[in-house]
Amino acid sequence: MIFSTVEFFVFLAAVLAVMTSLRGENARRNLLLLASYVFYGWWDWRFCFLILASTLIDYVVGIRLEESRDPARRKRWLVLSLAANLGFLGFFKYTNFFLDTLRPLLDSAGLHVPHLGIILPVGISFFTFQTMSYSIDVYRGTLPATRSFRDFALFVAFFPQLVAGPIVRGSEFLPQLRNDKHPLRLDNLRRGTEIFVRGFTKKVLFADTLAFYVDPVFGDPAMYSPWVCWVAVIAYAAQIYYDFSGYSEMAIGVGRMFGFTLPVNFRHPYVATSITEFWRRWHISLSSWLRDYLYVPLGGNRKGRVFTYRNLVITMVLGGLWHGAAWTFVIWGSLHAVALALHKLFLEIRAGKPRAEHPLPRRILSWAVTFVFVLVTWVVFRAPDLPTAWIYLRKMAFLDGGGAEWFYIHAMVALALGAVGHVVVLLRGERDLTLDLRRPVAWVGLAFLGLLILLFAPIGSNPFIYFQF
Repeated sequence: MIFSTVEFFVFLAAVLAVMTSLRGENARRNLLLLASYVFYGWWDWRFCFLILASTLIDYVVGIRLEESRDPARRKRWLVLSLAANLGFLGFFKYTNFFLDTLRPLLDSAGLHVPHLGIILPVGISFFTFQTMSYSIDVYRGTLPATRSFRDFALFVAFFPQLVAGPIVRGSEFLPQLRNDKHPLRLDNLRRGTEIFVRGFTKKVLFADTLAFYVDPVFGDPAMYSPWVCWVAVIAYAAQIYYDFSGYSEMAIGVGRMFGFTLPVNFRHPYVATSITEFWRRWHISLSSWLRDYLYVPLGGNRKGRVFTYRNLVITMVLGGLWHGAAWTFVIWGSLHAVALALHKLFLEIRAGKPRAEHPLPRRILSWAVTFVFVLVTWVVFRAPDLPTAWIYLRKMAFLDGGGAEWFYIHAMVALALGAVGHVVVLLRGERDLTLDLRRPVAWVGLAFLGLLILLFAPIGSNPFIYFQF
């Protein structure tokens, strides 16, 4: 079930309608849990057993971790949680990747292993990270174990953010179940609708429109001129931002309708003036997860420059691999690791030196360098394979000239409107553009958005980009 389809609107309306008739908090939570499993089972009901197994393991592990005082036993329980979740993730997502990588060696040894028909469960990268963070937090003593299995299962499977984030930690969600009740409130429904509409507009009016221009160019970059390739990668940068931030905002909006607060996942990443700032603004729930549960446990920056750079590389390479089982993602993560290390080195060299008297030109240059780097790495991220990425990069470097000139007018308009929106956001102090439905003029704006969607949104619905991860 995709948020931008009629099916989802019917599903959401049905859940809200039933919720209005329920008076007890237990009944409301039971309904949300049932709805979450129906939502997840809509793709393939068999994978409900997978998420249930992950839930059972970490529920038991959390209680055992809290009850045990023996450090060795507590460590074994934690290892069980990590092994189970990483085992699920590794089997479904990376088995064929490693077999394909090792195939020449296996063939030379006389072992002919075919490509396995493993179906990737939607959202597995997200809910395994959620449950692992819960076990780690209980192990660290920063989060009490949850005794209600129903509440823990709702934390793992809560349908608004289940399949593509934000990655919600137990410390962010479970206290809302311990301390709050969640009857439907008009203010939550209004505010949730406002956030949802913004995300929905990003998805269907911008991301899906840009996809019509991006997909053909990335499918065969050799056919197109260097200028088309440049415009297409800018369009992809906008597409993936509008697609993923749009999903995140729709998830946050639906969560708010039911009285839950989910974490912000994007803060205008393309205004960043350094790669470090970019990662503080892009996919915040993942970057902060990698920082707190991988980079810091590896030692962070506490053991000197060499170990700091090593930890950065390990974190970003694994972050790249988290996105997909392909060498393109490994290289994408590695490039960002190098950029982060170089920026860190630059800050160390600049420490103590006076800043320029007129910082605006320097900020503009820093923004341009950061944005171009992000664009170049998006090529590797988006390309179906490394040879295609190489052809695309050669086009961008004007090493391979010629090719068709094609500029899809609807995509160009979407890019222009997106650029204007970013300027407006900057002038407003980075506040998001949101319709306040308490004001009559907002209903006029809502009707205008609806008209634009009817007139210009592509027919049909495209899956969200991050569903594949």
